[in-house]
Amino acid sequence: MTTSPASKQVSRRLHGPRDPGDAWVYSDTGQRYWGRFGAAGLVAVDPQRGILLQHRAEWSHHGGTWGIPGGALHEGELPSVGALREAAEEAGVPAEAMTPLFTSVLELGFWRYTTLVARVVHPFEPVIADAESLELRWVPIDEVDDLPLHHGFAAAWPELRSALAVRPVVIVDAANVVGSVPDGWWRDRAGAAERLLAKVHAFALAGARAAVSSVPTAASGSTSGAPSHASRSATSAGVPAADLGLTGDRWFPEFAVVVEGAARDASCPAASESVKNAAVSVVRATASGDDAIVDEARRRLAMGESVTVATSDRELGERAVAVGASVRGVGWLRDLVGYGDRRSLEP
Repeated sequence: MTTSPASKQVSRRLHGPRDPGDAWVYSDTGQRYWGRFGAAGLVAVDPQRGILLQHRAEWSHHGGTWGIPGGALHEGELPSVGALREAAEEAGVPAEAMTPLFTSVLELGFWRYTTLVARVVHPFEPVIADAESLELRWVPIDEVDDLPLHHGFAAAWPELRSALAVRPVVIVDAANVVGSVPDGWWRDRAGAAERLLAKVHAFALAGARAAVSSVPTAASGSTSGAPSHASRSATSAGVPAADLGLTGDRWFPEFAVVVEGAARDASCPAASESVKNAAVSVVRATASGDDAIVDEARRRLAMGESVTVATSDRELGERAVAVGASVRGVGWLRDLVGYGDRRSLEP
């Protein structure tokens, strides 16, 4: 791999000098890829208008084609943060208007491109913010293939489009999870369930909000350097795609936590816009918790969702699989959200 500085044609951002990441990376065969530290882009999905596409300026690499806002990562910058930063710089996309769905990664060994796919939760109008765009347009999903697409986006689009229809949910067997941690939960079952809900909520919220809060604005004047703690949380948040049996890199699923018995009145963190975006719900079982979990799985599957049940109860797991869900053990869920100390269970 070799690198070379950007040509004079590359647009400089209005807020400061060119970043060291603005350079070409060359493969052993001479193909060049933009971004010394890799690159990232944003697929902004508006349920009513489609996806946001950028008509690239003629002077740019693969000029005249249509693609997504994106560009080179800064040194030390994490991909999801970089995707939102580039979208803000090129198309005026407000990071707070987005909530992440999943990421997809093209890994070449010497260079990587990360696509962040995010849903628009607050509609906005894009604005051409630099010289890299001829036009910005909301394009209905069925019409994307009618445009002359950037070759990289054209190659990725079929899999990305297919994934847009996927809606993952993790149904949590709260009693089983809480019962796996010997922390005195039996003395206050509702309190133990609330501690679990707080962990699940914090994990989901990290994906929905932390990346947004860590993206610098033009006014801040800071777009480089080591990522903040918040941005690290945002990028490490989400669930590995393989854990959910899905394509892509990481997903940001909905969580449905089922509580029962003495824990049925456990309260979730206070409702707010951020909580809504974090997609955490509580299912309060009126009788058997296992029956409620199976019923919820069946209901979600009927709605076309991809369902994973987090439980280590063998019989419940078999029932969940029988209706079409996948199953992960409670140790997986605890490691994911940081609930309890697994070492305390070792002999």
